[in-house]
Amino acid sequence: MPLSKSLGYFIEDLWSKGFRLSDQDIHFIYFGKNYTNSEDWLVIFALTVTIQFQMKFDGSFFIGVLEFLHENHPRSKREAWKLIEQKGLNKRKTPHSISR
Repeated sequence: MPLSKSLGYFIEDLWSKGFRLSDQDIHFIYFGKNYTNSEDWLVIFALTVTIQFQMKFDGSFFIGVLEFLHENHPRSKREAWKLIEQKGLNKRKTPHSISR
């Protein structure tokens, strides 16, 4: 995922691949973006992690991931994955929650 990809485009791309978010989900995603004042790439990353580990959009999981990442200031996708893995999540495991 390029860091320059917009959040709106990413959501449309999910839609075209069959992953449908409700209007309420999309509003919540933008709420999280504004609440944390995060860049699109970080919101996209948090959304990707949420979908990957929860297999659906889970608002509380998403906001937990986004807040955690925002507080730790990753500068790249690689740094963001390291932070996620330090929290006990990795691509091989599928946990159902992340603690703040």
